[in-house]
Amino acid sequence: MNIKKGDSVSVISGNDRGKVAKVLHVFPNNNRLIVEGVNMMKKHSRPTQRNPKGGIITKEGTIHRSNVQVYCSSCHSPTRVSQKLVDSKGSRNEKIRCCRLCGAEL
Repeated sequence: MNIKKGDSVSVISGNDRGKVAKVLHVFPNNNRLIVEGVNMMKKHSRPTQRNPKGGIITKEGTIHRSNVQVYCSSCHSPTRVSQKLVDSKGSRNEKIRCCRLCGAEL
């Protein structure tokens, strides 16, 4: 999966289409991720010692990775991710993720 925790993503389908937000958690085995403020769900909770009132809690649900694209901050648009090989100090080349549109490093 080319989306990582902390990336800015743009939602391209669903009720929250057009929102740009940060990725909080990635589940690569299920191809799903949790995005800040997107796909908000309500959960009813019983009163406990930690939460004596109980009530309704609003939190983010998971969203499929096909419904988001990485957001490039330099060209201000959603984009696909490409990889470039860059010479590092050692003998190995290092892969970096870049924007397909402007070539900026993500």
